[in-house]
Amino acid sequence: MRITVPTRNDRFLSRLTEVIGGPLGRFTDPGRVNPGIFTVQRVLVILTIIGILGAILAKNMCRTQGWGGLNSYQWACYSDWSALFHARGFADNAFAPFTGGELFEYPVLMSVVASVTAWLTPGGDAFGGQFNRTLAYFDINLFFVALLWILTVIVTSKTAGRRPWDAAMIAVAPGMMLATTINWDMWAVAALAVALLFWSRDKPFVAGIFIGLGTATKLYPILFLGAVIVLAIRTGKYKPLIWNVAGTAVAWIAVNIPFALADFDAWSYFFEFSRDRDAGYSSIWYAWNLGAANVPGMPLMSAEFINKAGFWGFALACVLIAVLALVAKQRPRVSSILFLIVASFVLFNKVYSPQFVVWLVPLVALAWPRWRDFLIWQLFEVLHFWAVWLHLWALFAQWEPQHSFPPAFYVYAVIAHILATVWIMGKVVMSILDPSTDPVRRVGQEDPQAGPFAGQPDKFSWAILSRYLTGPKASTRERENTTSS
Repeated sequence: MRITVPTRNDRFLSRLTEVIGGPLGRFTDPGRVNPGIFTVQRVLVILTIIGILGAILAKNMCRTQGWGGLNSYQWACYSDWSALFHARGFADNAFAPFTGGELFEYPVLMSVVASVTAWLTPGGDAFGGQFNRTLAYFDINLFFVALLWILTVIVTSKTAGRRPWDAAMIAVAPGMMLATTINWDMWAVAALAVALLFWSRDKPFVAGIFIGLGTATKLYPILFLGAVIVLAIRTGKYKPLIWNVAGTAVAWIAVNIPFALADFDAWSYFFEFSRDRDAGYSSIWYAWNLGAANVPGMPLMSAEFINKAGFWGFALACVLIAVLALVAKQRPRVSSILFLIVASFVLFNKVYSPQFVVWLVPLVALAWPRWRDFLIWQLFEVLHFWAVWLHLWALFAQWEPQHSFPPAFYVYAVIAHILATVWIMGKVVMSILDPSTDPVRRVGQEDPQAGPFAGQPDKFSWAILSRYLTGPKASTRERENTTSS
């Protein structure tokens, strides 16, 4: 299969290659000739390793100076791994959420990952008692995240059809370098990437299993079912949906039921914590409350109001995405719908943790693989990333106001990263409305992630609906014309 060459297909990259001789020649035949040792996947692995080294450097100040005090805010090297290692009892009992009575505010599989990596961390008596266990815990988690990062890149390259090089966005994205080492989200990211691969290969049940595992790690992979539901309605093909839901349910239940039966209070704490918590840093709700606190007369939003507003805002966004997918002239691609759903979930969520950007990067690589737009979006995400930690540093450091990071600047950074995400969403929406602008379709492929829906005729679309609605009227006019003549 002939593959698309980025330097030939993307004008932004084409211009960048002028200093090294220009884009690949038009008489080459990539994908059909033997590339030698430098296959696409091997080069992508090399690029991912470079990204991993960038992630290590981003946390280097905390790795060398420690995570105590305000270091993690001052140097933007905060990580939940090091913070929760002691705060949630992992340092004393590796399986504290399960046997130590500690409440852990994450889903079951993330609790398992946190516990297993704590169990793998050597004891304090290692290396003559001079062993930094917090650093070891961080490095062990970093090792697994590096493997998951490579897996996500390789799997995405295989999911992208004729455009495997689009996975390089995931390998070198600045947002990935800065945010993959904050939390355990990469486990869910990799699970969703694998699910997309199996779906694209017409294995909906296996894809559902990975969706269930991802949902048991982080909630957002369940949103994949939304894209499947819409496309099932459009094609009238419901069997793949049933198999996908079945696989998701089997995996999620198999993982969650044993823990729920063993300790229901510990198992349900994640749901209670998510429901009751106030607006988190960098969410649109937190930005509003932060601005309102500095403007007399502006009302603050309560946690109850934010729960309702976030839910209904996301629900409305899903309805609009469904309508768009059903009335579009050409059936939207799976990754386009999925990206719009996940991005809407992120924007309306009461929390926008800095690591949420790693949810979106692999989906953008599939939904809108244009490097110029991708890097512009990443620029605003990096700006927001640094603004978060400067804001927290200003909150907790004993600085005079004139020397602190102004709250207004932080609000502007939050608004900027939200608008940048909405801008990318707009690009994807336009590619759905006008498929000729879709970078993936312009290289001669319909939807490499379509899976069971590939080649299926539409049973519901605006064209079919309009013919159905206007058909009887047209027939009546034809009979009247025949009678009059």
